[in-house]
Amino acid sequence: MSPTSPANPGCPTRRLTTAQALVAFLARQYTERDGRRQRLISATWGIFGHGNVAGIGQALVEAGGDRRKGGAGNGAAHRMPYLQGRNEQAMVHAAVGYARQSGRLSAHAVTTSIGPGATNLVTGAALATINRLPVLLLPGDTFATRPADPVLQQLEVEYAGDVSVNDCLRPVSRYFDRITRPEALIPAALQAMRVLADPAGTGAVTLALPQDVQAEAYDWPEEFFAERDWHVRRPAPDAHELEAAVRAVRSARRPLIVAGGGIRHSAAEETLAAFTAATRIPVASTQAGKGALRHDHPADVGGIGHTGTATADELARTADLVIGIGTRFSDFTTASGTLFANPAVRFLHLNITGFDAHKLAALPLVADARVGLEALTAALAGRGYRVDPAYETEYTGAKEAWEERVEASFATPDPTARPTQTQVLGLLDALVTEDDILINAAGSLPGDLHKLWRTRSRDQYHVEYGYSCMGYEIPAAIGVLLAAEARTPPRPVWALVGDGTYLMNPTEIVTAVQENLPLKLVVLQNHGYASIGGLSDSVGAERFGTAYRHRDADGGFTGPPLPVDLAANAASLGMRVLRATTVDDLRTALSEARDAGGPTCVYVETETPDTVSGPPPAQAWWDVPVAETASRPAAVKAREEYDRQVAARRRHL
Repeated sequence: MSPTSPANPGCPTRRLTTAQALVAFLARQYTERDGRRQRLISATWGIFGHGNVAGIGQALVEAGGDRRKGGAGNGAAHRMPYLQGRNEQAMVHAAVGYARQSGRLSAHAVTTSIGPGATNLVTGAALATINRLPVLLLPGDTFATRPADPVLQQLEVEYAGDVSVNDCLRPVSRYFDRITRPEALIPAALQAMRVLADPAGTGAVTLALPQDVQAEAYDWPEEFFAERDWHVRRPAPDAHELEAAVRAVRSARRPLIVAGGGIRHSAAEETLAAFTAATRIPVASTQAGKGALRHDHPADVGGIGHTGTATADELARTADLVIGIGTRFSDFTTASGTLFANPAVRFLHLNITGFDAHKLAALPLVADARVGLEALTAALAGRGYRVDPAYETEYTGAKEAWEERVEASFATPDPTARPTQTQVLGLLDALVTEDDILINAAGSLPGDLHKLWRTRSRDQYHVEYGYSCMGYEIPAAIGVLLAAEARTPPRPVWALVGDGTYLMNPTEIVTAVQENLPLKLVVLQNHGYASIGGLSDSVGAERFGTAYRHRDADGGFTGPPLPVDLAANAASLGMRVLRATTVDDLRTALSEARDAGGPTCVYVETETPDTVSGPPPAQAWWDVPVAETASRPAAVKAREEYDRQVAARRRHL
């Protein structure tokens, strides 16, 4: 006869360590939305040290951690696949890429040792939480029983004996708990799943696991290991808020939709298309929202804000109603409070979180994006609203004019020349189909992509700009590949990185090689931080510290480029590398990489574009404060321009 639980008399129990119980519990959690059911935690990334090797590490062995194992027998449905990472931050990025590609309905766990393994999670956790993407963090922690004090890697805090380095994760987690007793895992694990599956509250969730508690045995109620479904809710709008939204739309003459990442998370793209078909309201997109409509949809006017198109930004300046859908209205989107210039402009914001829905003194419509759009479309249907045909003609004509600028940026008149960065994007644009997925995060590429890229499917454009984290692209691409690997043939997944980003975090190339994932890595070598170099120039810092060059005789960094061979580095980590020196070379290499069945790198040194062949300049301002006093002419001039721009800022009340 099985023993029974002291907490639940009569309930059978199973004797397991805390780590074994946690892994068994995670393998039985599911999300459900719109009738679709999937594992909530489908795999665990891990790097093992003394803080987790004997606990979570041993539990993963017990759980059949080979992700390649299949079959229906021997508890296959409840295995916990294991993925081996090389850098703790990168493992979180990979998990975030997986969660985004999975529509936030499935996530990965990440386990690390105590000490530096745990603190390396902080950047990835911040990225996950800022972008509202679920990831479960399981860092090891110092002994709960304190047999020796301090133990290896313990942070000693004189005024608080219960603080460890894991407390660094509190401000970047949507839920945090430290499991100091085995039985404390039960409520903590349930709360962790609640947050991960909450569309309004998801992000990084941290369960800190003292290494002695991980290995401690306990009699767990069998009920703890029952399969459990977490319904991902779609809250409907309040009737009063909906009626106010209808009145606002009907009174608007120059409305503009700002589509954010919430549209993608809600799978509301078709609903948005139906809404625009009925109303003809133009749609601009944030970085996270790009792809809400295809680039060739008549109502799509491209990216908005500092990295937006001239079409979208001019519409924003004259809009009398801005309809935000699933956006955080960041400073890049609002051009630091200078973009929405119409004195009569008002805001309507459909968002699943009240916190975001009230930004910019908006009329809030707190609801799931798809359900809210459906309700708004239905409420307007019987009231005959549609924008004036002249307004529609205006924005479609402006869109055609912008496309001519895109074509000019993508043009390659000399096939024997070294390509510019925008020409690289143009060659990719000519190659890809709606199956391809592009991943980027930081540097000058996000600006070029937001303005120029022609998105062909809802999930093709994967640019992480909530945290703009260099080093995200390669591990995130691995996560996306894992989420999309059921497709045959697999979808082409491209990680686009500059040399600065590559040097930040190339380690997961080894993971791609180990798993034989067909990652397509494009490395653009421009010998420095191109984006910050340009920004530095504009704010009077004279590109100081932004070039990758030898020191000159005066100690500056204006000497020859450093003899760093990133292609050789990628090859040394196991990638097949295709070097391209001309436009023609690059066209051939990209095509070959797209067809490759294993991890392949295309390496190209780019040319600095001139003002004619380069990308269009920023169409809206961004606030980076300039030195108020300076002796150098560049900074004095930059401050004069700053004062002129900042005078246009307003608070929307």
